[in-house]
Amino acid sequence: MTDAYRFDPTILREYDIRGVIGKTLSEADARAIGRAFGTMAGGGAIAVGRDGRLSSPGLEAALTEGLTAAGCDVVSVELGPTPMLYYACYALDVVGGIMITGSHNPPDYNGFKMMLRRKPFFAGDIQALGRLAAEGGFASGKGNATSVDMLDRYVERLMQDFTGGRSLKVAWDAGNGAAGEAMKRLTARLPGEHRLLFADIDGTFPNHHPDPTVPKNLVDLQKAVADGGCDLGIAFDGDGDRIGVVDGQGRILWGDQLMQIWAEAVLKERPGAVVISDVKASQTLFDRIGALGGQPLMWKTGHSHIKNKMAETKAPLAGEMSGHVFFADRYYGYDDALYAAIRLLNVVAGTDEPVAAMRDRMAATVNTPELRFPCAEEDKRPVMAAVVERLKAAGATYSDVDGVRVNTADGWWLLRASNTQDVLVARAESTGEAGLSRLKVELADALKAAGIAPPDLG
Repeated sequence: MTDAYRFDPTILREYDIRGVIGKTLSEADARAIGRAFGTMAGGGAIAVGRDGRLSSPGLEAALTEGLTAAGCDVVSVELGPTPMLYYACYALDVVGGIMITGSHNPPDYNGFKMMLRRKPFFAGDIQALGRLAAEGGFASGKGNATSVDMLDRYVERLMQDFTGGRSLKVAWDAGNGAAGEAMKRLTARLPGEHRLLFADIDGTFPNHHPDPTVPKNLVDLQKAVADGGCDLGIAFDGDGDRIGVVDGQGRILWGDQLMQIWAEAVLKERPGAVVISDVKASQTLFDRIGALGGQPLMWKTGHSHIKNKMAETKAPLAGEMSGHVFFADRYYGYDDALYAAIRLLNVVAGTDEPVAAMRDRMAATVNTPELRFPCAEEDKRPVMAAVVERLKAAGATYSDVDGVRVNTADGWWLLRASNTQDVLVARAESTGEAGLSRLKVELADALKAAGIAPPDLG
């Protein structure tokens, strides 16, 4: 291997490294990532896991070559969900971990999610990795590679916090993603009746795309709930760190609605605790956390940002609209959709109230879906700066924690730059259709003033 190595800059993202196989990401990249990460880790053991994508075994082999060449010992936890790799970073005597996964991206994508010394490895860390590779400052050594079966240990840890209650009928959909085998083993140990969909891990995703934030990907689950008379349905994304849920009537519960259910349970045991959600979440969630006696905290979107803020504030619970849910209450503070499912089943089985009734109790709002529209990387900063200047001049009330979230008498609208794609992200919420229409006009006007043609806001 030559000492200096340059990555396609598009793969070094805010939260992870991700690209298109054969175009922007290759096994040579994986080898260099391993050598650079191993150098930054300073040696020691690194846990490595992989999802079910067709390119993942080859990337794992190359990554392992790079890590061992940097003097690290590699412990492969083999095929499974991302949270199993995170769990290995706590359960095994390792310095860090790397998960090979394309998450919920199309089948030709793949990438790497990383943890070092039990903390997220992201943003500046990833940029530093790229600079180290470009400078050729790699350490040299001769590490060993071994493997360990983590799947049963991981499922055992999930079951440890299951409290039981009334018998439930549950439909589950792994979308042929990496959570499939863990889902099979977990449901085999749970009481009640379980209908499993697409549990076989298949990197071509032959049935539907494994992204539970997109309604069309939940149609099969909704049908299974209806056909089986199930209490609820649970879905996972491609690498098992994001959850989707439908109630017994087949209605989708979004991330901020699910968070209200978990927050009520956690705050009963931890009164006054901080509960975190991202800037895309409904105001009704933050209001509900406050009403339950908790301290609501709005923070930046992105699982790495959330994890760091949880550690800083000692929050026992956090969650994003995207379905990343983080429990530091009895767990480790990382995003684990299978663990979140266990904690949801605990709530539902512990009461006679159906999930649909829990949903109906929540304050009603009307909102747009998450709207994404193209914006070149070099245009993001000036567009957002122009929007902020206009808001300041108008004396508007807004938060700039992540982009701008503007509060008005009608509700709120959000505009932020995506950290993972060349897009701007917008959303608006009100208590009525008339208010929502006014918010959408304000959002469109802000974009026009910044020189951007607004998308169809619905």
